[in-house]
Amino acid sequence: MDDDAPRLAMVAGEASGDLLASHLLAALKARWPGVRAAGVGGPLMVAQGFDVWWPSDRLAVHGYAEALRHYRALSALRRELGSRLLAERPDLFVGVDAPDFNLGLEARLKSGGVRTVHFVCPSVWAWRGGRAARLAASADHVLCLFPFEPALLERHGVGATYVGHPLADVIPLDPPTDAARAALGLPDGDPVVALLPGSRSGEVAHLAPRFIAAARLLLRERPRLRFVLPAAPGQRARLEAMLAGQGLPLLLVDGRSHEALAACDVTLIASGTATLEAMLFKRPMVIAYHMNELSWQIMNRMRYQPWVGLPNILCRDFVVPELLQRAASPEALAREVGRWLDDPPRMLALHARFADLHLQLRRDTARAATDAIATLLGR
Repeated sequence: MDDDAPRLAMVAGEASGDLLASHLLAALKARWPGVRAAGVGGPLMVAQGFDVWWPSDRLAVHGYAEALRHYRALSALRRELGSRLLAERPDLFVGVDAPDFNLGLEARLKSGGVRTVHFVCPSVWAWRGGRAARLAASADHVLCLFPFEPALLERHGVGATYVGHPLADVIPLDPPTDAARAALGLPDGDPVVALLPGSRSGEVAHLAPRFIAAARLLLRERPRLRFVLPAAPGQRARLEAMLAGQGLPLLLVDGRSHEALAACDVTLIASGTATLEAMLFKRPMVIAYHMNELSWQIMNRMRYQPWVGLPNILCRDFVVPELLQRAASPEALAREVGRWLDDPPRMLALHARFADLHLQLRRDTARAATDAIATLLGR
């Protein structure tokens, strides 16, 4: 056993957090082969040797109204986890995204003398300005995925390091479209639309029926269209029920969202981390979101900039359409997808803009993050 290897605790919520944390764990293992990490995580973290005390899907809650229904269970989990970590005293706690869960846990651990890192700056620049002050009380250091974030946090007294985005290191600069279509069994000559209605049950329930209805509308005008829908873990049966009897030329696959994005011409996609993945694959997209109306009203009041999708936030412009809540009708979704398909020069211009962003986000994220952690640990 490597005596210098740190003992870490981590909490990653949902599939995107599991993916980010797995890249970080791989880099930590390369630096300290004897590193140990435990807490809340998913299957990709387990593949890196992570000791799961609770699965990450326990944190997958969609919207504020839904969160209220799960509040007692999540609070109990956070209290139990916090007490266990204060007793075991790891060298460092790393909260991966999931700010509504992690920031409160980090504040308790920090006040108890456990050093804390938050990996992924909460979107203080998009929704809740008050989170910056809360972050200062919770995290000793923040690992930021986007270049504009450290300066913003430092104005609030929060130490931060820009580490780039790990997906920018993993996703190739030139998307392997032909190989992806061959792997999925999609025809070469037909246009392909990828439907990505999210990974959480609430997202799928709200968005998948709208996406499927939009696909039917598109097919009426464009009979050569083909569709691919990557099912998130645990969502396949629900999606199969929605698709039954629809008669769509649609390929439903388990996971494989990167292959779907590489293969498609346009994607109809839920707002969230997947939009960044679509941007890195240089894909035109139509961003959509829909949730419980009460949750939407609460969130919309907190919003203080015009963009929600990460590509638009990074570009500071509406480079791709966003159709949110009532605007996310099947008719509007189909219309915006059709506009992309009818305008190849617009698609090429977007490809060039996204390629520039891809290069900006390439920073060997895993190594930069482990360097920051090593500095914080004094190793």
